[in-house]
Amino acid sequence: MKPSPSPLSFQHALPELRLYCGEDSMTALARELKRRGCQRAVVVSGNTVSHTAAMRLLRTTLGEVLVGESHAVKTNSPVPAVEEVAAVLRALNADAVIAVGGGSAAVTARAAGILLAEKRPVQDLCTRRQPNGEFNSPRLAAVKLPQFVVPTTPSTAFVKAGSAILDLETDQRLALFDPKTRAKALFIHPEFLRTTPLDLVQSAGLNTLSTAVEALESPKCDPLSEAMLRESLRLNATYLGALSSESTCVRERLSIAGVLCGLGTEQAGGGLASVLAHATGHRVHMANGIINGIVLPHTMRFNAPATLETAARIVESLPSVLIGGTSPEPAPARAVEALETLFGALNIPRRLRDIGVARDDLDRIAEAAMADWFINRAARRISSMAELRGILELAW
Repeated sequence: MKPSPSPLSFQHALPELRLYCGEDSMTALARELKRRGCQRAVVVSGNTVSHTAAMRLLRTTLGEVLVGESHAVKTNSPVPAVEEVAAVLRALNADAVIAVGGGSAAVTARAAGILLAEKRPVQDLCTRRQPNGEFNSPRLAAVKLPQFVVPTTPSTAFVKAGSAILDLETDQRLALFDPKTRAKALFIHPEFLRTTPLDLVQSAGLNTLSTAVEALESPKCDPLSEAMLRESLRLNATYLGALSSESTCVRERLSIAGVLCGLGTEQAGGGLASVLAHATGHRVHMANGIINGIVLPHTMRFNAPATLETAARIVESLPSVLIGGTSPEPAPARAVEALETLFGALNIPRRLRDIGVARDDLDRIAEAAMADWFINRAARRISSMAELRGILELAW
């Protein structure tokens, strides 16, 4: 029987983005800076990548246009690191920002650009949960510096307008949203991709995979988003297990998967696994991708009543070797089974206790997750903290 499609009604806005991939992408970065009239670019990165041959290549290529660097980037983008980068941008009179690294570098650079332009404390600029449970994002009207990104790991963060940074005093994530901070261009260069250890690439890829799965579960996933997310999921499921020190080609494809996922989640949003990873990762100093791999099967089972139709997108995007032929099981169960097969082959931790999460921490993690901006974008609505606590208990 031929399928009988439902009428379509959606809006899909594609942000401005130029993407360059390959050995000549550093030359393209120099061209893009010149095209936009930028003469005082500042690099924002972590300390490790700053000592690599890749960074020497960037410095040589940009020459006098590169007026300084900040190596203050830290995992989870803590507020002090963001404030330090903003101070460097101000002192150097920067007219462009080049984030070099993973998601934390891109987020830190964007958030620093906001602080520099808005000239207010970060607490006055972040999204807040209202008494009625809704979230309110203040309008950030000041003009922002143009952002450019040179990835070292796969990430969905490179193409986003939101920046979630960590308040060390309250242990809460502060969400800043400003479309003017979106990257103008990305430059995927093999020399930079080779700077990252395999375990970090794997965890970053797992984060992308989980985000793609949760967005495909969403009823807000429109046809354009679905196309990008399905390809992102296929690339991750195909290449995560093929990572090696020698294969830059695999890293390039995982990086493309991150970009596709970042663009595909603009309309479809995030989900419960991402929220729980954000609330857990900094507590145990563990990458979000590993936590996503632990909690995703449990959040998918929780979502199953709401994803009986949408989970088929996930099953159809995965390599046939993971699906194991025709099964009478509903699509959500088949999707969970396939992903657990994939995670088992990757030899990653399977329980929260295995990564140092104490059972006594579960209530605090659930409380923090309830305050996360993305909690309302899950496929199945969370009605209480007790539901989150139950998912965490199963994952523990």
